[in-house]
Amino acid sequence: MRGEILAAAARLLAELGGEDGLTIRGVARAVGIAPASIYQHFADRAELVQGLLDHEYGRLRESMRAAEESYGEADVVGRIRAQIHAYCAFAMGNPGHYRLMLANGASKPDPDARAEGPLLDVIDSLTAGFERCVEAGHPLRVSPGRAAAVVFVGAHGRVALFHSVLHRTGAELVEPFVDELLSLVFE
Repeated sequence: MRGEILAAAARLLAELGGEDGLTIRGVARAVGIAPASIYQHFADRAELVQGLLDHEYGRLRESMRAAEESYGEADVVGRIRAQIHAYCAFAMGNPGHYRLMLANGASKPDPDARAEGPLLDVIDSLTAGFERCVEAGHPLRVSPGRAAAVVFVGAHGRVALFHSVLHRTGAELVEPFVDELLSLVFE
């Protein structure tokens, strides 16, 4: 039942385009259960949203992992490109989910600590990919961490532009830009 609730919440989020209209009552109606039944799985709306975030970040991580693994171990540049393309495809295909994920993807519980969260896990995954590129003899103009940040921020900016200004979807619109961005970080 928890999976059905999360799936319904994900569908509603896609239809609504954002978290604001997501309600326990609306999710219950979409699943075909009484609102009280949701409370057996989620204490409140905040816990439901957190469950949805965990679910969506899991989908994104799996998509990026599968894309990366579709290339051979030796094609480290193809693997990092595939990860970023998968990220963009997810973001372009799921605008409501993407906005929710970005708004809730990192936190800094202690002012002196490094921020943490699933969004930073995505950047860490890209950093690891760029580190593998350097190790395989593909030098970067900047450090692997900086390359990951530059490409992530550039990809995010391009996705945000298409979502908010142009109201368009389709990863094929973002991928050429990301490929150009990637070429700029390599020497």
